[in-house]
Amino acid sequence: MANDNEQELEIKPKGSKKKLIIIILAAVLLLGGGGGAAWFFLFSGGDKAHGEQKDGEVSSDKTPEQLAAEKEAFYVGLPRAFIFNAHGNTRDRLVQIKVKLLVRGPENEALAKQHSPLVEGTLLKVFSAATVEQLTTVEGKAKLRKDAEDEVTKTLKELTGKPVVEQILFIGFVMQ
Repeated sequence: MANDNEQELEIKPKGSKKKLIIIILAAVLLLGGGGGAAWFFLFSGGDKAHGEQKDGEVSSDKTPEQLAAEKEAFYVGLPRAFIFNAHGNTRDRLVQIKVKLLVRGPENEALAKQHSPLVEGTLLKVFSAATVEQLTTVEGKAKLRKDAEDEVTKTLKELTGKPVVEQILFIGFVMQ
């Protein structure tokens, strides 16, 4: 009687082979499509063939190695963080900003390091004009960074005759 009441237990697989095959095919298609898109963006030239010039471009006698060195990014760190008081409607805050300068090429790197006291003075002048209300918003911080870039570029262009700093990066921002 015990044999009549016992039911045989069958273990049925939860997933089918069709489902596994469909998942594998979808993954292969996605990877293949992503690889094709990457190849298209990386290796498709523009409308301009190699060596041609657009109207207004000046031909350069520089070697490809020199051109590549000019495009190479260098990050110039300023020795100290900027610490200043920001005035607000309700109360003043103490702000600390750490900055790095993005320059292109070893020549611009050397110029940025050489004139770093001038850059620091210009940045401190721009930063100290900021208000607490400006520094509490993302848009305000972006505007402060843009204003700092404009002032540093203008100051160094007057001194060296060319724009040395491409971008100013905030690598540390604390407001108390």
